[in-house]
Formats: sequence, structure tokens, C-alpha cells
Amino acid sequence: MKFNKYTVKILIVLLIVLGSGIVFFSGFEINRSSFRKSPVAPAKVEKTTPVAPPKQFNIAIDSFEVHHNKVQKNQFLSNILSAYQVDPVSISKLVDKSKAIFNVRKISAGNPYTVFTYKGNPEKAAYFVYQPNPIDYIVYDLRDTLNVYAGKKEVTVRTETVASDISHSLYEALQRNGADPLLAIKLAEIYGWAVDFYAIGENDWFKIQYERQYVDDKPVDAGHIVSAVFSHKGKELSAFYFQRDSTTKGEYYDEEGNSVRRAFLKAPLKFSRITSRYTKRRLHPVQKVWKAHLGTDYAAPNGTPIIATGNGVVVASAFSKFNGNYVKIKHNGTYTTQYLHMSKRAVRSGQRVQQGQVIGYVGSTGLATGPHVCYRFWKNGKQVDALKQNFRETTPLPAQFLSAFKAVVAKEQEVLASLHVGAGNVLASSGEVDDDGEGVL
Repeated sequence: MKFNKYTVKILIVLLIVLGSGIVFFSGFEINRSSFRKSPVAPAKVEKTTPVAPPKQFNIAIDSFEVHHNKVQKNQFLSNILSAYQVDPVSISKLVDKSKAIFNVRKISAGNPYTVFTYKGNPEKAAYFVYQPNPIDYIVYDLRDTLNVYAGKKEVTVRTETVASDISHSLYEALQRNGADPLLAIKLAEIYGWAVDFYAIGENDWFKIQYERQYVDDKPVDAGHIVSAVFSHKGKELSAFYFQRDSTTKGEYYDEEGNSVRRAFLKAPLKFSRITSRYTKRRLHPVQKVWKAHLGTDYAAPNGTPIIATGNGVVVASAFSKFNGNYVKIKHNGTYTTQYLHMSKRAVRSGQRVQQGQVIGYVGSTGLATGPHVCYRFWKNGKQVDALKQNFRETTPLPAQFLSAFKAVVAKEQEVLASLHVGAGNVLASSGEVDDDGEGVL
């Protein structure tokens, strides 16, 4: 087939056009693919936890002004609340609602209270909170629906230790080493059967591990003694607290599992000073004649509680010219004790009493020159020196508990062994003289 020049030109133009189209469309495809969107990961949304408003006594304080104060003398619930626009009718209702929770008559001067007032009206109270002690608190909700409920502050328990020699007194040694001096009373309760706390010498020492409660980072008690070693007159006495199970009360035992409790306490007062000992010959401070003194005198402030040194039955609770107010207790067929010169008796004849129970209060009734208790001790009907009696009988821990007890002892002994007893600061003696003219021991 023959093509003329014109036809050839037309074919060339068509071929050029078609080629350009193919290039154009293929380019378009390429360009279109270049515009395809890549998949985009969704943006991460971080969850924020809302911040709870600060609280006091479990009450959110963001809407209130908080006022802390202490109960003043002759101040009661009524006059505290009336100052914050609480009407008498509402106060009366609160008193009724409070009866099953807390007796408002027991609100005491010196104890803290907190009032929550509205920010828009600082003179009007929304809540009143009273604290009878550092842990417990009573909330009086004064809003539209009056309500009263009790709560407890968060308590943390810390294990602490203290060790010291006794250069002046047990109280001073504890205080000097940063411990609560009231631990001395707890030591006296533990060792009251074995240690004569009225004859503590300068060579005596102690080591104590105890658990102490804290509220708002402040201690609220002296502490519960977990374990201790008390060295008295060269003899080391150990005591380990152990509770058999949740149904029984814990007790203190020595390292062998024998109870440290004895039949009699060493003295009828937790702390005092001996002013006169048992003797067959003493110049009587009132009668000014030489005669036997068949008891031990403990001087203490008037009104100091006197405790029974052992379990027994009161065979006499009476008054006489020389003995003043006195109590006599028969403990068993062998032992009897008597407590003289009380300001007031707290038990009656025929009453059964327990060791450590308060039976009266220190006074100076009868033939006495000052407040003290004369403690007398009978053995088989004969008066003897109470301080020279040695009661060794003990109650051992039942065998089934010994394994668990030994594990506790091993752990506590490691702690006690790590404590160092250093020489303490010696405080100067006051040179005080007792009521009978004898020097203080």
C-alpha cells in the first residue's frame, strides 16, 4: 500500500499524539499514587486522674475554712456551737443523737476541737469535730440533716529501741535517751515481781524494744514493750511478750518460756521511795521511842493509788486510831498483807481483789507524819520483811507453743544484743529529805 506525503504526515502526527497520551496517562497514574495518604496512627489521649481535694477528719476542706482550737475551762458543746450560728434546737437534737456515740458531758477542757465554716459565710459552722484523745474523734455534721458519727485518725506503728545505764533514776535514764519516761511504769508492771524499783543501783541497766503509735507523725503513747532485758544487782532478767493466739491475752515470759509473773508484787505503789524499812528497832518519828517497825514505808504524794500486791479476799477495810484508814487482804493459807494510813479506801470487807487492783489512796491518817503507805506482810501468821521474800513459782508456757515462742525469742535477742548500754549523764541529787527525817534512797 502506497502512502502519499500528506498521509504520512498525518500518521506521524497521530503517532506523536498517541505516544504523548500514553505518557500523560501513565504519568497521571504515577502522580495519583504519589497523592495516596499513608495511614496515620491515632493520637494518644493520656488519661488524667482527678486530684482529690485535701481532707481533714475525712472531710474535704476545699469548700470550708478550718479553725483549730482547744476546749477552754467552763466551755461546753452548747456555748461552742452557739458562737457559730447553731441554734439551741439543733444543739439539743445533736446532744440526743450523740448519746449512743459520745456523752457530750465528757467534753474536757484542754482537748482539741475543729470547726469547719463555709467560705462564703465564715461565721456559720458546717462541721464540729471533737477529739477526746489523739486517735478518736467525733464528727457533728451541722448541715441540713444533723448527724453525729465517730472516726479514727490513721495510726502508724514504729518499732523503737532504747538502752541505758541508770545513773540517777529510771525516769531520767529514759528521758535522757529520748524515750518516753512513762515506759518506766510499763517496766515496773513487767518486772514488779522480781525487781525492787526502790533500790535501783547505779550499776543497773536496761535494754528495751517497743512499738510506739504515731498520729500525724507525732507519738501518742509511751509504747508497748515487745522485749526487754533489765540488769538489777548483777542479775539479768529477760522478758519477751508472746500471745498464744487471738483468743488469749499476751503475757511476758523469760527466755525459757516461764511467765515472769509471780504471786506477789514487790511493792504496793508503782513508783515512790522507801522512807523506812522493816526493823526490830526504830526511833518512832511521832512517839519518839525506840520500837519495832514491822513494815515498809513508801512515801508518795497524797492520793497516789495503792494496789494489792497479790490476789486475795479483803478481810478488813476499816479505820483505827494508829493505823488510820487501812485494808488487810488474805491471799491464801500462808500469806496476808496490810496497807495503812490511807486517805481513802476503795474496797470493802469480803471483796475479792486481783493483783494490781487499786484498793485505796495514799494519805496520812492515823499515826503518821506525812503521806505514805505502811506495807505489812504476814507469812504463816508472823510478820516478816516483805522485801526479803522470794517467790520463785512460775507458770510455764504450754509445750505446744514453745516452738513458736523460741522463734520469737531468737529474733528479739538479736535486736537486744545489738543495743549498746553507754554511761549516762549523772544528775545532781536534790538532797531531798523524807517526812521521817531519813535521806532519800
